[in-house]
Amino acid sequence: MVSIHQSAGLPIPPMESPPLKRNVAQDDDIISALTDDLLLAILERLDLRDAVRAGAVSTRWRHLPHRLSRLELDAGHFGGATLVDTMDAFTSALLFVCPPAERDCDCHRSRVIKTLDLSFYLLNPHLISIGSAIEDVVSRGKTTGLALQISPPPPGQYTAQLIAMFGQMFMSFSRAYQVAFRWLTRLCLKGLAFEDSDVTDLINACDGLKQLTLSSCWMVEHSVLKIDTPCSGLQELKFIDFGGKWIELVSVPKLRQVTCLCWRFENPPVRFGYVPELRDVTFTCQAKAWQAPFLLSQCLSTSVTNPWKLHLHFAGQMIWIQPEHPKQLTAIFRNLTGLSLLGVFPECDLSWTLFILEAAPALQFLSLSQDRHSCVKTSEDSAEKTNVVWEPSKDLKHLNLKVLQMYGFEEDDKVTNYIRLIMERAVGLKIIILRRKFPCKECNDIELEKGSEMNEASWCRVKKRLTNGSYSSVEIIIC
Repeated sequence: MVSIHQSAGLPIPPMESPPLKRNVAQDDDIISALTDDLLLAILERLDLRDAVRAGAVSTRWRHLPHRLSRLELDAGHFGGATLVDTMDAFTSALLFVCPPAERDCDCHRSRVIKTLDLSFYLLNPHLISIGSAIEDVVSRGKTTGLALQISPPPPGQYTAQLIAMFGQMFMSFSRAYQVAFRWLTRLCLKGLAFEDSDVTDLINACDGLKQLTLSSCWMVEHSVLKIDTPCSGLQELKFIDFGGKWIELVSVPKLRQVTCLCWRFENPPVRFGYVPELRDVTFTCQAKAWQAPFLLSQCLSTSVTNPWKLHLHFAGQMIWIQPEHPKQLTAIFRNLTGLSLLGVFPECDLSWTLFILEAAPALQFLSLSQDRHSCVKTSEDSAEKTNVVWEPSKDLKHLNLKVLQMYGFEEDDKVTNYIRLIMERAVGLKIIILRRKFPCKECNDIELEKGSEMNEASWCRVKKRLTNGSYSSVEIIIC
């Protein structure tokens, strides 16, 4: 029989190859066909619990968790009928990838665990297994990062005596495994109470510690927390809802960053001693009735030798710093280059901020925001919000301020007059950035948001008011 293609003088097309038979098992496990290096790259992007599970269900993957160089494990990710069950599962997973030395084979001993990040609860006898596993890892000398986050067992409704007991349990744990803590680089402690010298002793015992966070911790008998560690390499301190008389940083020569959020004691929250490497200081708090405004000269240090930044967030409540004569602050602020004054309540005049401008000749960046959100609530024990009055020097001329940024800007006489004042005094000002209030997920106040929107005509009026009669060449950006 002659085909249509032949009769037409057309070339005969090649016959189609029959479909290949599908190897179901091969298609379904195609990931396992990848090289070990690629599989390890996948596992290192998973939580350690999931990596252990992968090794448990596949012979191809079983040896891979033992070759991970980055291990992260959180007890909170393990579900258990009881807390003991949760910690049993956590400890088992840790020992699976970090087996004890007596069970360790040569291939395990040669592996490199570069970073180890563990989050767990203070519970015996699990601490013994955890401490031993950590020491076995770091004793190989290859670990560059060891991070621990430790807290009492949930739910956390404990008496003062129990919290103090947990604090001493942690201190005993740190002393029992000194080798592990000498390799520690980052530590976060939650819900513990400390004796007078505990924190200083801890930092001195942790040779490699760079970051320390104390969250919902406090001092027994509400004493002063003194940190005097002249030989430590500690670079970052964070205090969240800390309780005590105050925090005194006597000598922390490598300290670069300090954050203090929602303190539970009188002002000032932190008193700085010898901190020559300080780069960044952040205070955030809704002031309570017993927290009177304080002088920055009572708090900050004159030992800072490098450019640094100061961030103060008042959370829409009382302004808890008190203006003072610039001469009292010049030595402190001589290297200040960035200043953020956030959460200023809308009714407050802004001219008081110039006392810092006058005391900080090197300041280059100034950022302000005013809270106009309906979700900002005033609690019964909040301090009274009063206007802050300060008259800047008539001869103030700032040479280095380059950028003024304002959040929550609205077409308001008080605000535009303040900006004009900055333009007059900051003769080197280059850019003014005016930003609308960002939408707030908490208050979800549509009417408030609509009322804050400014149309094109409003922006034109603002620019005209700011530039009318001014010879400044500053660029004004409204967004």
